[in-house]
Amino acid sequence: MNTTKWVIDPTHSEIGFKVKHMMFTNVSGSFTDFEATAETDGDNFENATFNFSANVASVDTGSKDRDKHLRSGDFFDAEKFSKMTFTSTDFTKKGNGDYTLTGDLTVRDVTRPVTLNVDFGGIAKDTWGNTKAGMSATGKLNRKDFGLTWNSALETGGVLVGEEVKLHIELQFAKA
Repeated sequence: MNTTKWVIDPTHSEIGFKVKHMMFTNVSGSFTDFEATAETDGDNFENATFNFSANVASVDTGSKDRDKHLRSGDFFDAEKFSKMTFTSTDFTKKGNGDYTLTGDLTVRDVTRPVTLNVDFGGIAKDTWGNTKAGMSATGKLNRKDFGLTWNSALETGGVLVGEEVKLHIELQFAKA
């Protein structure tokens, strides 16, 4: 096996999420400080392995007060649990660029399996001759499964923060 190593190009990648707010709208956010690697057999991404980590203090929702709350013990507890990590356990081709990526996500020292749907965009050389690979991943998880349980009841019924987190991830890797 000819192992090829790939590193994330953070200027062309983003780790995004959406969560219901007040039961009727979504709040978007992202992590701005992250790293990821992939290992493949040559340039073949089938059965690739992926590793990812993000600095949870880099959470950005466009609101300084909300971001501060997300970094607190009510949510990520960034002082105690500074990183979230993902280690793949399976990357399976379903057909025509569609893959399923399964792995272990760890948030607040709680590890749970997560499955993402991946649209593999392909491999190409950029204008400087670097070999790049691009993909988009989507999925969802329940934040309470990872110990992110804080909420507030609304006077009209329901809760302030939804449990389901929708993930939208854009990844561009460069051959190392």
